[in-house]
Amino acid sequence: MTEVAERTIPAERDFLPLEGTDYVELWVGNARQAAYYYRAAFGMKLAAYSGPETGSRETVSYVLEQGKARFVLTTALRPEHAIAEHVRRHGDGVRDIALAVAGAEAAYREATARGARGVSPPALLEDCNGCVKKAAIAVYGDTIHSFVERKGYRGAFMPGFEALEGPDPVSRPVGLTHIDHIVGNVGWGEMNAWVRFYQDVLGFRMYQHFD
Repeated sequence: MTEVAERTIPAERDFLPLEGTDYVELWVGNARQAAYYYRAAFGMKLAAYSGPETGSRETVSYVLEQGKARFVLTTALRPEHAIAEHVRRHGDGVRDIALAVAGAEAAYREATARGARGVSPPALLEDCNGCVKKAAIAVYGDTIHSFVERKGYRGAFMPGFEALEGPDPVSRPVGLTHIDHIVGNVGWGEMNAWVRFYQDVLGFRMYQHFD
C-alpha cells in the first residue's frame, strides 16, 4: 500500500532550511577509472580536480557535473587511509550526501542540538575565488551529510580544487538535469528510527512510504 502525505512544510516548522543537494561524494578504489566511467556512460563532464598537484597529499578527487547534478569521486593515495578502509569494507560507495544551506554553522548547530552526531565542526575554506563554509554530521552506516555554504564562491568547486576546462572528448551528455532523489539503505529494523531522525533532526516531512 502506498500513502501520500502533505508535500508542503509549514514555515514555522522548517527549522533547518535546505536549498538542495550540493554534491554526492563517492569513496572509490580508483577515482581516475571511475571518473572515466561516469564520463563515458553518463556523459558527465570533468569540472575540477584535487590531488598532489593542488596540495592534497593523501587523496585524489575528480568533480563531475551535468546539469545541476554534481558527483565527487575520491580515492586514497595510501592503503592505511580511512577511505581505503571504507572501500575494503563496502566497495565503491557513497560517503557524503552534501546539502546546500544558507548557513553551515547554523545548520550544524541546529542538527547537533537535536541529536545528530557531529563529524566535522564548521570550517572556513578560502582561496582567491572566495570562501566556502562546511560542516558535517553522521547519519546511517558510514554515511555523512555535509552542510555546504557557498555565498558566491567563484571557483570551479571549492578551495583546494583546480578547474578542468576545455572540451572533453569522452563526455557526451545524456540529458541529466539534477539529482531527483536518494535512497538510503539502513540496517534491519532501523527504518522507523531513521525516519524519525530525518523528521526531528533535519526537518523532513513524510512524503511517501511503501509497505
